[in-house]
Amino acid sequence: MKQTVLTVQTNEPIAKNVMKITLSGDLSAIVRPGQFVNLKLDGFYLRRPISVCDAEGDLLTLIYKVVGEGTRAMAGYGKGKKIDCLVGLGNGYDEKDAGDRPLLVGGGVGVPPLYLLAKRLTAAGKRVTAILGFNTKDEVFFENEFRALGCDVRVTTVDGSCGTRGFVTDALHGLDPTCLYTCGPEPMLRALYRATTCPGQFSFERRMGCGFGACMGCTCKTITGNKRICREGPVLKREEILWEN
Repeated sequence: MKQTVLTVQTNEPIAKNVMKITLSGDLSAIVRPGQFVNLKLDGFYLRRPISVCDAEGDLLTLIYKVVGEGTRAMAGYGKGKKIDCLVGLGNGYDEKDAGDRPLLVGGGVGVPPLYLLAKRLTAAGKRVTAILGFNTKDEVFFENEFRALGCDVRVTTVDGSCGTRGFVTDALHGLDPTCLYTCGPEPMLRALYRATTCPGQFSFERRMGCGFGACMGCTCKTITGNKRICREGPVLKREEILWEN
């Protein structure tokens, strides 16, 4: 983890209530796909944790959904705005487990952390399939970006307005992945856990206080004891997940 100041370069809408912001600065602490940053927004006490979408050189790309006062304020940040940021948080995905045919599955704002992973896996010659799940066509984003990397992309929407009608599990037909990487709401993760048998890495979403393990506010149970989603997570391996009722 490292505390630094990042500078906004762009901040623009890319789908319904979804924004893409790029920031420049010291990103040396970001070493794995699936890690996150914690932003200090003016006038708000708690920082906002956001998954890393891409990190190239000194340019960081984040995608966030406008859902409350904090993200609404952030949507108004323009070029040159300085943001205090904790970078390199969380454990991220382990690319060594990918095998030849990794499957990446993201739901909504669970899609962005899979982009940097797809970028690295395709560069390593892996045959990547990406399933991107949304509620409706207006919310779809980054389909073309994943295709540009060389991924086989399948889009699902609950209402059938784009791609396959239904949930991400409805797009699993014909696939025999060597490893599953996924991020999204817990009901989606649970459904994928039940629908697949290959090795997997699941990134969990939790409300966070500090973002680096001090407050113990995002603790979850695993088969090896309690773990902090912000510190030992957000990525847990299939074999250590203990689903809570």
